[in-house]
Amino acid sequence: MQNIIISGASGNLGQEVVQKLSALDTHLFVTTGSHYKGEFDALSGVDNFGIDLLDSDASHSFVQKVIDQAETIHAGVFLVGGYAPGGLAETDDEDLEKMIHLNFFTAFHLTKPLIAHFKKQGGGQLIFIGAKGAVSSNQGDANFAYTLSKSLLVKMADMINSEYESEGITATMIVPGIIDTPVNREAMPDADFDKWVPPTDIAESIAFVLSETGQKLRQPVIKIYNQS
Repeated sequence: MQNIIISGASGNLGQEVVQKLSALDTHLFVTTGSHYKGEFDALSGVDNFGIDLLDSDASHSFVQKVIDQAETIHAGVFLVGGYAPGGLAETDDEDLEKMIHLNFFTAFHLTKPLIAHFKKQGGGQLIFIGAKGAVSSNQGDANFAYTLSKSLLVKMADMINSEYESEGITATMIVPGIIDTPVNREAMPDADFDKWVPPTDIAESIAFVLSETGQKLRQPVIKIYNQS
């Protein structure tokens, strides 16, 4: 059985990922926000925690609590994130700080203690959610702060793979196009939703990365664009 930490579990993507992984041979330790409405209460093998992931100490304590309970953590899946439009000219310090804190620090605060745990146990997997603009030089100009914050995740994954590959630690970057969520449909009501990426497809990709075959991947960047 795999013990897996999932952050941002109560979001649109997070709910799909939890539903998918909970049906497999896993024990999930998930973090949820203030808008959690008990979606996972009926699922066995899912422990829910309300954690402020912007707080480094609280995040570290959460990881340690899971280690004390499970003894071994096999993977971390980081789904907390947010989006903000606006090019460089429209971006100020507050915009940058908000996006970097939400998209980078919420993952970094869990990654650091998990890396230390993985080193002791001989390996583990980390899965991050990137953005198309962060891996394509001709994308993201209209979303400066968002793209820059996601670029930090991409670089962190590269550095983890470079430094810790020999210790059995891998970082996977899942890069979706526009995700088909109610929020995105409301924001872009005239779009062709069939060209977007269903959250279930991303959940399936994460499940594959965590599978016996997926664990053999190295330095993976998985682009799930559909036609978006």
